[in-house]
Amino acid sequence: MERASRLPGAVVWSRAVSTPAEAVRPVLPDGCMDLLWTEGRLLVAGPDTRAYVPGGAPADWAGVRFFPGTAPALLGVPADELRDLRVDLADLWPAAEVRRLAARIDAAADPVTALEEVALDRAAATEPPGPLPREIVAALGAGRPAAVTAVRLGLSTRQLHRRCLAAFGYGPRTLTRILRLQRALALARDGVPFAEVATRSGFADQPHLARDVKEFAGMPLGELLARS
Repeated sequence: MERASRLPGAVVWSRAVSTPAEAVRPVLPDGCMDLLWTEGRLLVAGPDTRAYVPGGAPADWAGVRFFPGTAPALLGVPADELRDLRVDLADLWPAAEVRRLAARIDAAADPVTALEEVALDRAAATEPPGPLPREIVAALGAGRPAAVTAVRLGLSTRQLHRRCLAAFGYGPRTLTRILRLQRALALARDGVPFAEVATRSGFADQPHLARDVKEFAGMPLGELLARS
């Protein structure tokens, strides 16, 4: 299950993993961070630079996937400190507060909605991230070079790089590649031929697309689509 959240730009999702085969579906880099609940635990998924393959026993999961660049303001930690990590929320927030929130979600009839309410409460009590992350995503996602994006946003290239590290977990070049990959995957899942996917997504050609998919996902595009 996946739906738009009441938190602007966020997505709420749930997944029941009942077999080991379901547990190995890769989670691909998307520029986002997630607040997660599973079996009484609250965790944070940092920004990925490569496919993450979940492990462990079958379990029920719920998550809030924040719009790229907006989670650090809510969580109180720069994104690059959580790059390629899954950490307990108690490592970031006071343990007593996390235990209270976990108990509240555990007791809820719908853990997904309860987790979303935790995120909404946090957002209401936190200074918003401002428009810059969305402006960076819009510019880089449209294929604008980092130097041009920096000028348009009134930043130096070094300032843009620092802002990207703090908000997204990696610099503008990596973010550009990840956003391009996500555009390509959306087209491929709609059945668009791979050569056309490459052209429409901003890749130089189909081999360029294949190389990026293999680097980020660890497998060819066809195999990735079959798994997902």
